[in-house]
Amino acid sequence: MSEQEWTAQAVQQVKADPESARLLFPQAGRRGGPGARHALLTALRGNPAVIGELYRRGDTGERLAILNALPELAVGAAAVSLVEDALRTNDARLVAAALGPYGSRWLDDHAFRHGVLKCVFLSIPLASVAGLDRRFDTELARMLADHAAERMAAGRPVPRDVLERL
Repeated sequence: MSEQEWTAQAVQQVKADPESARLLFPQAGRRGGPGARHALLTALRGNPAVIGELYRRGDTGERLAILNALPELAVGAAAVSLVEDALRTNDARLVAAALGPYGSRWLDDHAFRHGVLKCVFLSIPLASVAGLDRRFDTELARMLADHAAERMAAGRPVPRDVLERL
C-alpha cells in the first residue's frame, strides 16, 4: 500500500471514529509519509481530548506535529496545556513550536514572556517567535534587559536579537 493510500484510508477511519487516531497517529510517520500526521489531526475536527492524549503519549516528532498543527485545528484555548508542557522542556524544537501562532494567540502574558526568555536561554532566534512584535511589552523588555545585564556582568555575550529589542 502506498503512503497516499494509507493516509487516505487512515483519514477516513479517523473521520468515522476519532478514537482510531490513538492507533493510527503513531504509525503515520512510518506508513503515511510527511503529511500524514497533519492529515490525521485535521480529520479529528478539533477533538481536544484525543489531540491531548496523542500529545501526551507521543514522541517528539508527534508532539511537534501537533504543536505545529494547532493553529488549524479549531480547538480554541483547549490546547494551551500542551503548549505550556512544551515550554517546560529543554527541547529547542518543542519550545520554538510552542511559541508559534497558536501559543502566541492563546498563552497568557506571563507564560508568553517566560517562553520568550526560554527561547533566549536555548539560543532560539527571537524572529521565530510568532507575534512577538504584537505581544512585546514593557515587562518583557525589562526581563530581557535584566537577562542581558546578568550576561554582561558575567562577561558573556548577549544575543544580538536581544540587544536589538532593548
